[in-house]
Amino acid sequence: MSEFEFTSPTEQLRAEIAAAAARMIAEDGADYGSAKRKAARQILGNQKARGEIMPDNEQIEEEVRIYNELFFADTQPARLLHLRRVALQLMQDLQHFNPYITGAVWNGTAGEHSDIHLQLFSPSAKDVEIFLLNKNVNFEVGETAHFRTGQAVETLSFLLPQRGADPELAHLALYDENDLRGSLRVAPGKRADRGDAAALTQLIETTSEEDV
Repeated sequence: MSEFEFTSPTEQLRAEIAAAAARMIAEDGADYGSAKRKAARQILGNQKARGEIMPDNEQIEEEVRIYNELFFADTQPARLLHLRRVALQLMQDLQHFNPYITGAVWNGTAGEHSDIHLQLFSPSAKDVEIFLLNKNVNFEVGETAHFRTGQAVETLSFLLPQRGADPELAHLALYDENDLRGSLRVAPGKRADRGDAAALTQLIETTSEEDV
């Protein structure tokens, strides 16, 4: 899908893997890791994928944007706006636990199969569980890799009922409040990996001004 001129066979292979992974993410809702591995097998066959051939998530994310513009331009913007509004309501409900949004709903690549991913920075993960139980929310406990250390972080997943529509799946990764330190820094030219409710509200307001 990319229109760039490739300077080497390695760069071309990397782009082909990124494009194939993006299709799996946009069409099937695959996660980046599994999509990347499947795409590499699809492109390389039995050939071992060297590290320099594998695209990073940033390159794949850009390919997802391109794929959405090519094939889902008539539906993806409205879907993204809906998910952002649902996520904002959830963040407002969870404001006591310092929620930040991340993933496809935040970066703008969310599609039909995307879930809502929030990161909560709270002194007590147990308090989040008690809060949800008091709201009669049935959640499943899982794990997510810590965005900095890679260690397992407790994650609560549950369905958010929607009036007149299918429920949306939300995932709450429960971090210690100290994990937020330094995590909001953004390198020049890079997008922030997460945003608070105010940042998400600004995105929604900007999107709402456009035709979706």
